[in-house]
Amino acid sequence: MSASDSEEAGTLIVLTADADAAGQRLDQWLAARLGPDLSRSRVQALIKQGAVHVAGKLVDETKRKLAAGDEISIDMPEPEPAEPVGEDIALDILFEDEELIVINKPAGLVVHPGAGNWTGTLVNALIHHCGDSLSGIGGVKRPGIVHRLDKETSGVMVVAKTDRAHKSLSEAFADHGLTGDLERAYSALVWGILPRMTGTIDAHLGRHADRVRRAVVPEHRDDARHAVTHYTVQERFGEDQAEFTTASLVECRLETGRTHQIRVHMAHIGHPVVGDPDYGQAFRTKSNRLPEPLKSAVQAFPRQALHARLLAFRHPATHLLMRFEAPLPRDMGELVEGFRNL
Repeated sequence: MSASDSEEAGTLIVLTADADAAGQRLDQWLAARLGPDLSRSRVQALIKQGAVHVAGKLVDETKRKLAAGDEISIDMPEPEPAEPVGEDIALDILFEDEELIVINKPAGLVVHPGAGNWTGTLVNALIHHCGDSLSGIGGVKRPGIVHRLDKETSGVMVVAKTDRAHKSLSEAFADHGLTGDLERAYSALVWGILPRMTGTIDAHLGRHADRVRRAVVPEHRDDARHAVTHYTVQERFGEDQAEFTTASLVECRLETGRTHQIRVHMAHIGHPVVGDPDYGQAFRTKSNRLPEPLKSAVQAFPRQALHARLLAFRHPATHLLMRFEAPLPRDMGELVEGFRNL
């Protein structure tokens, strides 16, 4: 199989170094063997990405010297499209003008293309809807995107359609409203009764041991990022009875914008978001202590019960303060109503 065929298929290339390869640099030998399908710079990039093994061991050094008989394997990644294309995906548009578009993102919609989600994203929908007006300042994979919501988090998002709007909104989100007019509020249904009606969670976030999730980490760790979440309890469910599992509806406001911040912070204080598959696993059995039909509804709920309810910002062109709210989506609203009846 040729290198080009392998790259298309995302499969494995296996080569054996002959006697002439002894003492040669890994990148030079591979480039000579696989050219012109793979350039030397492409080979070097694959080595640095951890896609090359020599004699069964991962190699990340391009200058690694070969020995006769070495088996070299290259795990060719799936090709990435040069840029996303437009797709006719329905959008719930709250506002749109020449500068920006505000949408109510449904749960299940990925914001921008990435590993495993090259199509069917919000970016694909926006390219189809906005055409050439969509700002490319964020890069071809993230045109117009100035902030994001997790795939399974619903709610209000703003997207820039011009470079001016992209710059203004990016600065506002980078500042998190500390000195400007940005305001963000999320509704979260969490397990348990919080002891105080208001509170602040100030805990650094970094990589979890599995390197996929996030976790609260000591602030001196290299990957630690300062994270602050303010919460207000809006409703408490089941606090006057002891038979069933309790829950609370809280509003969370972000002072920082870290990945999974609300989900990790609420789990950290012992009140993970209901349905959270990553940070609420230890609470899955809580639903067994709920009456029907609420028990079945919670067990069937496919995502974290988290919704971006409010977004306010100053318009980059008119400088008017704009405020957008989205009610709870039906599935989360029905879940909340079920807890109200405890």
